[in-house]
Amino acid sequence: MSNMVSQIAKYQITNGGPVILYQAENEYSATNGRVNPFPDGEYMQAVIDQAHRYGIVVPIVNNDASKDGHDRPGTGLGEVQIYGYDAYPIGFDCSNPKYWRSDALPEDYHSVHMKNSPNTPFLINEFGGGSYDPYGGVGYDKCAEMTNQEYERVFNKDTLAGGVGILSVYMLFGGTNWGNLGHSSTYTSYDYGSAIREDRYLDREKYSELKLEAHFNRASPSYLLTTPGDLSTSAYTDNPNIAVTPLLSNGTGDYYVVRHSDYQLTASASYKLHLTTSNGTITVPQTGGSLTLPGRDTKIHVTDYPVGSHTLHYCTAEIFTWQKTADETFLVLYGGLGEYHELALQESHKVTQLEGDKVTTSSSVGTVVGWTVATKRQVVQINDLTIYLVDRNSAYNYWAPVLPSGKNGRYGSSVMNPDAVIVNGPYLVRSADVSGSTLNIQADFNKTADFEVIAAPKGVTKLSINGKSTKFTKSKQGTWLAKPSIKFPDVKLPDLKSLDWMSMDSLPELQPGYDDSQWTRAQNFTYNTAWPLSTPFSLYGGDYGYNTGTLLFRGRFNATGDESSLFLRTMGGHAFASSVWLDGKFVGANLARANNDDANSTYNIPQLDAGTLHVLTVVVDNMGLNEDFVIGDEDMKHPRGIINYSLTTSSGSQTPIDSWKITGNLGGEDYKDHFRGPLNEGGFFYERQGYHQPAPPSNKFFKKTPFEQHDGAGVQFYTAKFPLDLPAADYDIPLSFVFDNSTSAEPYHGFLYVNGFQFGKYISYLGPQTSFPVPEGILNYNGDNWVGLGVWALDTAGAIVPGLSLSARQPVLTGRQPVELIASPKWVKRSDAY
Repeated sequence: MSNMVSQIAKYQITNGGPVILYQAENEYSATNGRVNPFPDGEYMQAVIDQAHRYGIVVPIVNNDASKDGHDRPGTGLGEVQIYGYDAYPIGFDCSNPKYWRSDALPEDYHSVHMKNSPNTPFLINEFGGGSYDPYGGVGYDKCAEMTNQEYERVFNKDTLAGGVGILSVYMLFGGTNWGNLGHSSTYTSYDYGSAIREDRYLDREKYSELKLEAHFNRASPSYLLTTPGDLSTSAYTDNPNIAVTPLLSNGTGDYYVVRHSDYQLTASASYKLHLTTSNGTITVPQTGGSLTLPGRDTKIHVTDYPVGSHTLHYCTAEIFTWQKTADETFLVLYGGLGEYHELALQESHKVTQLEGDKVTTSSSVGTVVGWTVATKRQVVQINDLTIYLVDRNSAYNYWAPVLPSGKNGRYGSSVMNPDAVIVNGPYLVRSADVSGSTLNIQADFNKTADFEVIAAPKGVTKLSINGKSTKFTKSKQGTWLAKPSIKFPDVKLPDLKSLDWMSMDSLPELQPGYDDSQWTRAQNFTYNTAWPLSTPFSLYGGDYGYNTGTLLFRGRFNATGDESSLFLRTMGGHAFASSVWLDGKFVGANLARANNDDANSTYNIPQLDAGTLHVLTVVVDNMGLNEDFVIGDEDMKHPRGIINYSLTTSSGSQTPIDSWKITGNLGGEDYKDHFRGPLNEGGFFYERQGYHQPAPPSNKFFKKTPFEQHDGAGVQFYTAKFPLDLPAADYDIPLSFVFDNSTSAEPYHGFLYVNGFQFGKYISYLGPQTSFPVPEGILNYNGDNWVGLGVWALDTAGAIVPGLSLSARQPVLTGRQPVELIASPKWVKRSDAY
């Protein structure tokens, strides 16, 4: 931490960087009562003091897993400056994604905050933006559906109704547990059902909804000056099935968060709204009709809302953003198709319709504009205020990138005065800046699209998109209209089945006379205070420095001739498997189960001759150490390896197993591949030799593909070279390796390597993951690559891989910087490999 904190300190906002808060601990909250005392103020204070000692000056926060106020300001030793906690309203069960519990929507956000930390911003460090998914789960697309755009409209906006000041969505961008990085309750993918997919693709509507909400928050600093009022089904509406939370200010504008009383409902409801404004209480819509709230939706209506030098008396449509230039102000509003909305200004003004023809106006009380939301946008002008009225799906295509300015440089200008430009059209706008008289836009396109710049900064006369000068025309209302040249390549990927695959047996340990003299002798007692030994010496991988990846064991015994069964208790984390051989002959396997951290297995032992020496070989996978959530339980100390064993005779006596040996990743904690890191390799033979790296020695292999049947339980390793020739400079093309899933195939575990990096653990009979994204940079998009596949067959029938293919998403013409290829080291002989 001393190294990490000093690096973080360099990038604090006080140094012009993006770091605004420092979280001292994570979920240091739950205890089982076996620790004393809790919370441990001395411990927390030591963590805080360390942060200060190495340069942290921004506010220090915590992340309480509950909302019980642990280490909140005012608690003394170990207190943080801003108290925060987790909130996952609907939990983590993705199997029924349309189900919302009746008690899921918190109504006590504000009261909890006022109890715990009334003098600081209301902070939620982790707000549910998806869910983890275990082995054997339903897959992350279901998790994305569970926390989809409807969830965001109801639950995200409910945090605003509670007065949240700082909201961090977990996860915003899905990740990958490459190597052996993850803990055992999740598989390789950590996509999480996030707004941004693990492979960086933006095809989930929840991303666009989240963008609308974020733009509204940035454009509405007056929200931070409000105080939540009481939820009511009668004070603000004529429909008791509608619930309203007012956010009231002292003259800077109010906000009204409107939802269904029963937020689970999927049916629409009509209502009128009673609003308190600076000019008294009014009922809207004023021009007739009603407002509409679709099922599982929430609206935020405003009164006395500042828009540059203007003030909206009220507005029922939702606000995307507004921007003031030197001589004009632009406002973008949106609503659902078919909804009726109104906005009003207190003064009477002329309303000019610049686009569309369906708005209604009234000047009997100030200026009122009413309209029904349609796919065709409408634009009206009131003095120097131009208002864009669009449907929600069209609003998804609008962006307001902040222009860099001042000390913060590329991290943007102050949120209280966002100097931005409004853009309409692209799949993604990454950034905008001005150089001289040119407006530079970095944008991505997944289809041909018109490009519109609204509210161009004063003094700019030229447009550049992704570094290319782009011609444009001006519309009647002065926006810039361009048609950038957008073309998409035909992506041609190699057929992995047709590659020149090489294969090798990766369990030479089963061969007669195998020399295990370089293996580690199992002679240690354990340092693991949470798991006392049940065996004469430790068979825990961690006691020998083997902390990651697959473990292998060899034990010898002299037979009495009466042995009948072998009992093993193995522990490898959820979804681990293990296999056992006696003198190289398969005895049996324990198949992976999604929720089993350990397993008890009993195997039949064939008739042995008395006085003969025999060798047991055991393979135990390590699925990663456990997450430690409850303080005092020390779940992370669940060992990996063999917990107990007994070799039992028919008379019930025990035959001792002597001279156990163990191996894991070559070198253990003195790991060999410093480029790919300590978690990349396990103990399989091909890993110890480094054959999973690019360009292994071909003379160690024979010709065979993983798509051919290989008989017998064991481990085979396959590798092949393949080229890619993709137009990577201008396009973002997410690639994934996809296993064909066949439940009728023999059970196997697959270990996927790409240019030496382990990028997938695949369990053919458990799943759910079959697609494994690998990013550009690890993959060489313009050159040769190596793919490796370890196949661990768990049955005497052996295994065949039904199929493995390389898949691409729709290319995106991109404005990102080129991806730098990392120079993955090729295979080099390891002198100490065995």
